[in-house]
Amino acid sequence: MNNQTMVQRDLKVLWHPCSQMKDHESIPLIPIKSGQGVWLEDFEGKRYLDAISSWWVNIFGHANPVINQAVKQQLDTLEHVILGGFTHEAAVTLAEKLVEITPPGLDKCFYADNGSSAVEVALKMSFHYWRNLGKTQKTQFITLENSYHGETLGALAVGNVALYKETYAPLLMDVITVPGPDCYHRETGETWQDYSIRRFADMERALAKHADSVCAVIVEPLVQCAGSMRMYHPVYLTMLREACDRYGVHLIADEIAVGFGRTGTLFACEQAAISPDFICLSKGLTGGYLPLSAVLTSDTVYRAFYDDYQNLTAFLHSHSYTGNALGCRAALATIGLFQQHDVLGNNRRLAAVMAKAVERFQDHPNVAEVRQTGMIVAIELVKNKQTREAYPWQQRRGLRVYQYALRCGVLLRPLGNVIYFMPPYVITEQEIALMIEVAWQGIQYAVRD
Repeated sequence: MNNQTMVQRDLKVLWHPCSQMKDHESIPLIPIKSGQGVWLEDFEGKRYLDAISSWWVNIFGHANPVINQAVKQQLDTLEHVILGGFTHEAAVTLAEKLVEITPPGLDKCFYADNGSSAVEVALKMSFHYWRNLGKTQKTQFITLENSYHGETLGALAVGNVALYKETYAPLLMDVITVPGPDCYHRETGETWQDYSIRRFADMERALAKHADSVCAVIVEPLVQCAGSMRMYHPVYLTMLREACDRYGVHLIADEIAVGFGRTGTLFACEQAAISPDFICLSKGLTGGYLPLSAVLTSDTVYRAFYDDYQNLTAFLHSHSYTGNALGCRAALATIGLFQQHDVLGNNRRLAAVMAKAVERFQDHPNVAEVRQTGMIVAIELVKNKQTREAYPWQQRRGLRVYQYALRCGVLLRPLGNVIYFMPPYVITEQEIALMIEVAWQGIQYAVRD
C-alpha cells in the first residue's frame, strides 16, 4: 500500500470534516499509517510532527504505552454496556475521579459522546433545571462574540462563528451575544487584565437586562480556541462568576479544548479560582484515544431532577454509547498520567521554551501579535503590522503555511491567518525548535508576495 493508492480509495467514498473536498484536487490528502509520540508516519515512511495534537485531543502522544495497555485490558473484560439501568466499574471510577479533580462543588457526572454533545447536555440541563423550579420564562442563553462550542444545532446556536451562523441561521435558536474580552483588541499599553475588566461592562449590562429570561452564560475559559486562539485574562471569569450568582444565572464553562493542562492548570477555571455550575469536558479527556465527554454539575442541580417518576422531572438525554467502558478506561489512564507525573510542571517548562522560541516573531513585519496561554501559542498574520489590516481571506495565506510545513514534515493547521501551536505534552525541546523553525520559514514563504 502506498500513499496514492490510499488517497484514491479515500476520495471515492469519504467526505472529510471541515473541508472543501474540491481542494483535494490540488492539495493532496495525507494518509497516515501509524503514530508514535508526537510523530505521525504515512504509508511511504515520511514523518510529520503533530503540532496541533490532532485537533487538540492528543495530550500524551500517539500510541502511548500506558493508555494502550489500559484499553487492551478493558477490551478483554467489557467493551460496552447500556448505562440506562446498568453500570460498570470504569464509568463509576472515572466519575469519582472527575468529581475529585474538577473545581469544588461539581459533584455529579453525566456522560456523552463528544464535545458538542456535552454542550447540548449542559444547555438542556440548565434550561430543564429552571423549568423544574417553575421558572419557565428562563429560555435564553448568553454567549460571547467569536465563541465556538461545537457544531450540533444547540452548540452551534450558542457559538458565534459567522460562516456557520449565517449558513444555518434558520435552524438555530436565538441567543444573546455579548462583545467579548478578546485581548487582541486592547489599546496600546493596556494590559490583558485591564482590558478584560473593561470589557466585562458589556456582560454586566446584558445580565442586568435579561437575567429573568436567561438560563446560563456559556464561555470558553481563557482561550477562544476555534475563534483564532484569541485569549483573555482570568479576572473576566472571576467577575462573571460573581455576576452570575448575583443575577441568578448559571455559568457553563466549556473546557472541552482548554481542559486537562492546556492553559497551565489542570482546568482553566482554576486560574480564576472559580467553580462553574456546569463544566464540559472532552478532547484530552481520553488522551485522544476514543470519543467520550462528560458534564459535571452540582448536587443542587441534580436535586432539582430527583423526584417521583410520576412528576416527570427526569432529565431527558441519552446516547447509545454513554459511559463507554473503553473510553472510560482510556480516560482513567490519562488522568493517572497526570497523577503519577508532574505533567503540569513539565508543561510550564515547555511553555517557557515555546515562549522563548517565538520571541523573534514579535518583530516580523507581518505579525500583529504573538500570544500565549500555557501550552497554546498563536501568531496572527496581517497584511499591515501598523494598522493590523488583515490579509483578504480569499488569499488563504495560512494555507500556504500549512502546505509549506507539510513539505518540511510538520503538521500545522492554521485558523485562517492565525498559525498556532498546541502540541502533545510529550514534545521535546528539540522538537519544539523544529516546529517553530518550520513555522517561521512557512510564514516567510506565505507573505513573500
